[in-house]
Amino acid sequence: MEVLLYTILTLCVLGVLAAVILYFVAQKFRVEEDPRIDEVEKMLPGANCGGCGFAGCRGMADALVKRDDISELFCPVGGSDCMKAIAGYLGKAAAEKQPEVATVRCGGTCEKRPRTNEYNGARSCAVAASLYVGETGCAFGCLGFGDCVAACAFDAIHMNPQTGLPEVDPDKCTACGACVKACPKMVIELRKKWPKNRAVYVSCVSKDKGAVVMKACKAGCIGCGKCEKVCAFGAITVANNLAYIDPQKCKLCRKCVNECPTGAIKLVGMDPLPKEPKAPAAPKAAPAEKKEAPKAAPAEKKEAPKAAPAAAKETVKEAPKAAPAEKPVKETSKAAPKEPSHES
Repeated sequence: MEVLLYTILTLCVLGVLAAVILYFVAQKFRVEEDPRIDEVEKMLPGANCGGCGFAGCRGMADALVKRDDISELFCPVGGSDCMKAIAGYLGKAAAEKQPEVATVRCGGTCEKRPRTNEYNGARSCAVAASLYVGETGCAFGCLGFGDCVAACAFDAIHMNPQTGLPEVDPDKCTACGACVKACPKMVIELRKKWPKNRAVYVSCVSKDKGAVVMKACKAGCIGCGKCEKVCAFGAITVANNLAYIDPQKCKLCRKCVNECPTGAIKLVGMDPLPKEPKAPAAPKAAPAEKKEAPKAAPAEKKEAPKAAPAAAKETVKEAPKAAPAEKPVKETSKAAPKEPSHES
């Protein structure tokens, strides 16, 4: 009994000593933390998605409080309103950023991009991309295994079983960029979010030449440059056999959509422009005018010669009639000398 009692007392004393030592150590190495970090963390959405570049909202709050210039920091989930509220609380200036949305730049559906082989490995885009180009002839297109779907924390992207491509719900997308990082083919891009979810973009990332693209995918960009020529705002550039539409310069005029021969330029949320009549229709009217002009010219030439002879005949006939009128004058001149001879 005494042994048990001594054991309990010894453990109690050791516990008290350990607590005292830990207390003094904590006081010695205590780190002062700004209480504003907790307040800023509460103002953040708490998604912990990593879209801001930090591991979580706590890291973002710490950076917002400690940095004097927070213009480079932005929470894609909270948006501009959230950043303005935090900047107002901290007495700092926050940079304004336009809302963005994830955009899948691949139009190679199952119909337009037929499969050439079958993949039997792990159902992961990252694994498949490390092994070979994919199940189709396009080495740049979507693999279709859904890594982007698994990476999205907001349930904003899903795979379409009919097309085999991911589809983004713009109302749920927060532009955190998780799907962009998860795609090994870099098919998904964060682009400017237009009102009413409208968009015009090139749904292709292939850098192959036109002939190679057409063999692999019927909806790929062949780099013809027709869209670049028709754009009046300089928003389209063609480089490495691929056209790209700058969302900051694009005015949604939709002229490039009708010019694309393969349909690689996608139009979302708007109706296409009515197609204008083809240019070859104009030259058909030009020959008709040329034929009418020669017919009018000969008619004038024929009328001119007919009028000239008629006038000439009239002048010729009238001239001889006026000449005989002078004959009576000669007769009177002959009769004048006869009068003196009669008087004598």
